[in-house]
Amino acid sequence: MTDLSRLAPGVRATAALVVGPEHTAERVGSGRIAVLATPVMINLIEAAALAAVEPLLPPGHQSLGIHLDVGHTAATPVGHRVEATAEIVAVDGRTVTLKVTARDPFEEIGGGTHQRVVVNVAKFDQRIQRKVGR
Repeated sequence: MTDLSRLAPGVRATAALVVGPEHTAERVGSGRIAVLATPVMINLIEAAALAAVEPLLPPGHQSLGIHLDVGHTAATPVGHRVEATAEIVAVDGRTVTLKVTARDPFEEIGGGTHQRVVVNVAKFDQRIQRKVGR
């Protein structure tokens, strides 16, 4: 059995970016307004979750996102910094549940929950290779 005892409620990490034109809804195809795109906010949230979980995993293991339930509730214009925070709230077997939030300098712009599952990389890769016929 894989030792995941280092994953514990309260562990948290952050990830940040300054919104550039490449991060806008009009650029990524999720809208027509030049504000932070929801898919980019989600990517930042996942980066924070990775930063919270990955350093605590045993060698040969990593986590994969399996569920995301977030709202994007406020717009952030180009040039503003956005910071996402992920905090482990529960660990059930190989599944890690995190509370996630994103905020700009003025307000919380989104948040919710995110779940990741811990996998053995070698076993996971074997399953993928079967799908590609190798």
